[in-house]
Amino acid sequence: MAFVGTAVRRLGVCRPSLSPLYRPTSHCYSTPSEPTTEKSVPYEKTLKQEGRLSGPTKPLPKSADAVVIGGGSLGCQTIYHLAKMGMTNVVLLERDRLTAGTTWHTAGLLWQLRPSDVEVELLAHTRQVVSADLEHETGLHTGWIQNGGLFIASNKQRLDEYKRLMSLGKVYGIESHVLSPAETKDLYPLMNVDDLYGTLYVPKDGTMDPAGTCTTLTRAASALGATVIENCPVTGVQVHTDDLGVKRVKAVETVYGMIQTPCLVNCAGVWAVKLGQMAGVNVPLIAMHHAYVVTERIEGIQNMPNVRDHDASVYLRLQGDALSVGGYESNPIFWDEVSDKFAFSLFDLDWDIFMQHIEGAMNRVPALEKTGIKSTVCGPESFTADHKPLMGEAPEVRGFFLGCGFNSAGMMLGGGCGKELAHWIIHGRPEKDMYGYDIRRFHHSLTNNKRWIRERSHESYAKNYSVVFPFDEPLASRNMRKDPIHKLLLDQGCVFQERHGWERPGWFNKEGPAPVLDYDYYGAYGISRNDRYKYSELLGKEYTFDFPPHHDVIKKECLTCRNAVAVFDMSYFGKFYLMGPDAKKAADWLFSADVNKAVGYTIYTCMLNKRGGTESDLTVSCIGPGSTHSPLSPAFEGDGYYLAIGGGVAQHSWSHIQAVLQDEGFDCQLLDHSEDMGMISIQGPKSRDLLQEVLDTDLSNEAFPFSTHKVVKAAGHKVRAMRLSFVGEMGWELHVPRESCVPVYQAVMATGAKHGVCNAGYRAIDSLSIEKGYRHWHADLRPDDTPLEAGLAFTCKLKSSIPFLGREALEAQQARGLHRRLICFTIDEKIPMFGLEAIFRNGQPVGHLRRADYGFAIDKTIGYGYIRNPDGGVVSPEFVRSGKFTLEHMGVVYKAQAHLKSPFDPDNNRVKGIY
Repeated sequence: MAFVGTAVRRLGVCRPSLSPLYRPTSHCYSTPSEPTTEKSVPYEKTLKQEGRLSGPTKPLPKSADAVVIGGGSLGCQTIYHLAKMGMTNVVLLERDRLTAGTTWHTAGLLWQLRPSDVEVELLAHTRQVVSADLEHETGLHTGWIQNGGLFIASNKQRLDEYKRLMSLGKVYGIESHVLSPAETKDLYPLMNVDDLYGTLYVPKDGTMDPAGTCTTLTRAASALGATVIENCPVTGVQVHTDDLGVKRVKAVETVYGMIQTPCLVNCAGVWAVKLGQMAGVNVPLIAMHHAYVVTERIEGIQNMPNVRDHDASVYLRLQGDALSVGGYESNPIFWDEVSDKFAFSLFDLDWDIFMQHIEGAMNRVPALEKTGIKSTVCGPESFTADHKPLMGEAPEVRGFFLGCGFNSAGMMLGGGCGKELAHWIIHGRPEKDMYGYDIRRFHHSLTNNKRWIRERSHESYAKNYSVVFPFDEPLASRNMRKDPIHKLLLDQGCVFQERHGWERPGWFNKEGPAPVLDYDYYGAYGISRNDRYKYSELLGKEYTFDFPPHHDVIKKECLTCRNAVAVFDMSYFGKFYLMGPDAKKAADWLFSADVNKAVGYTIYTCMLNKRGGTESDLTVSCIGPGSTHSPLSPAFEGDGYYLAIGGGVAQHSWSHIQAVLQDEGFDCQLLDHSEDMGMISIQGPKSRDLLQEVLDTDLSNEAFPFSTHKVVKAAGHKVRAMRLSFVGEMGWELHVPRESCVPVYQAVMATGAKHGVCNAGYRAIDSLSIEKGYRHWHADLRPDDTPLEAGLAFTCKLKSSIPFLGREALEAQQARGLHRRLICFTIDEKIPMFGLEAIFRNGQPVGHLRRADYGFAIDKTIGYGYIRNPDGGVVSPEFVRSGKFTLEHMGVVYKAQAHLKSPFDPDNNRVKGIY
């Protein structure tokens, strides 16, 4: 029998022990016996069958409302929730047996707390389904075991992260406790706590059984009328093009016949890429080996909680009277040639790669050194560029939905995601804010870029157990999209952020350039680490829950904007034209605000979904036809609108507009000129003085009022100038053809020198905008938030008679009253907050912060969060004014002031040029 400690020494290499309880002598060890070659999962029951069935387990129907492909966790959860929501003419096709591929060998862990409010809600639904709903509906036990979860902190930063989770958990009623090392030892006597800083204990975490869960789900779905067919491989997807040129799913082809359907759901795991190719859909995931080992019996381990030791990158899952040990390594093995025959198969474990987990596990539970290894489990898993699933309707083909790429969390997230996916299919959108999982979060230029998929997926895998810091940035696959003045800004010390593939300015380092280098895989696979990597070093200084070392640099950028003038490169913005015969009809329906204005006006507006939720916020400029097909002033017939949308969500907004145009049959064009133009924003009290010398037009309030635009010349180059602000100051945006960006920027900076101009980045924008109370989409404003709740009623043309998408939902909400409302909070203590802090009113949890930052002009920490009335009533202004509010940040409670208006320039004088 091989022992865990033997495995560590089998290569004949001296390895220092991580545990003070394991102290080898100084000489090297060689193994007396090879580690086990037994490969088997630790479950009493699997659905593997030795003999191959000769055909499908049920006859194929001729048609279905939806066909789910893949009988793993996501497929089974999706068909179950579709049937529960009333769509019963649905079929699940599994090429082998249920759970084949990945689900059958998964560890099945469920942790309730994550650094995301949406994920906490998704996990809560999974837990409800597997621990209660299914047993109630079927009388069958799914295999759920509630043994609790324990997160290990070996340093203060890690424990601070756990305290953030604990605070968020209070909003959702999730019990958790921060334990000292001594308390941890009492709870888990076999644990080495000598190197612990503390732990987070969540008593109601637990484990799931793959076979038990999936069979119970499909029985429940079948009882509701759904059809589950195993041993039926899919061989093709038929796609047809409709009269408007839109590609749509038509049918699913199998070895045994065809099913006509308008909706296909790709839950095929690592095989999802091949299924996507059948329909011309990019599925940006990659397959890797992912492993754990199962130990022999350990005396005293029974009933212990599951453990995640993030700093050792290892987890310990209770397996009866044994443990499963696994984790995330920096050098995972890619599975480049995905085999169609790999149903209930396992790979040989590569001990060289897995060894780091053994060492970490022995350090945490020293009894493991003398414990035998019963079997190894190394199977295929799918991973994505940001370690988040791929969900929603594919941009390439209508009716082709994704439910794949779950990064080894398909069991844990399956219930919540299956429900949301079902709602998406039936109603056109999910109930919750699923943007973080939506395939449209990735720009279309990236989803078939093999380098980007591989590098990003590797980095996300390798950093999966890293502390989630607020301002982290990826190092993999950078410099994919750069604007024309990127090099000029880099030379001036710009520290870039990555959004949607774009390099956008973060902040400006006074110590010179810090370029982003090619990805070095953190030294894995024999690749040399980047030496003296300044960008990485600066990023490392951000790894704190305190103010970063360059806090004062960002402060200077902000106060220069408030007191003089600052220049922001916002070129990564999405820049679209909506034009054509039906453009006015489309604009009336798409945009919540009334955009029926004369040419030359710019309107801030939202785009909504049917439930009144906000799919995007943007500016819409009414334009006249140009004489050429230039990106600045295109020629068109009919009406025309120029749309400027935050670059990080441009693909989402583009896809939303396209879907609405297709669904309504509007005869108009949507053109993307994002790459053809830059966008330079000049903001501050001295912006007019600066620009009056650069632009060939009168910039007075009378000649160029707020929310208007003109095509003018800047230093001899044609630009579209817009008087707008996203920072709460007087200012203009210059939308500049790509070839003119450098000379226009240089002219602005040269002229601005005498006015004290400075470059500023998005870290400053984040601070300035929250200080003024401007909303950020997907922070303060999401698809599950309405403009009325967010304080943006002024963007809704409810006083007009013009119909628009989401109007009926807003009118109903207006009649009912607001049961949640976005509120601004400030605190007096000079401490940083980042979002997820719990909000209490009179001692009761009423919500959490969505976004927080430091406001340098008011010299306070500011946060915005939606609050509810614990009694279920309306959240009125009086409800806000009459409450005593506190914010909990990492377990510490701070008195907070609630504001119904922005505490900075509440009368909006500054944007009007009134100083």
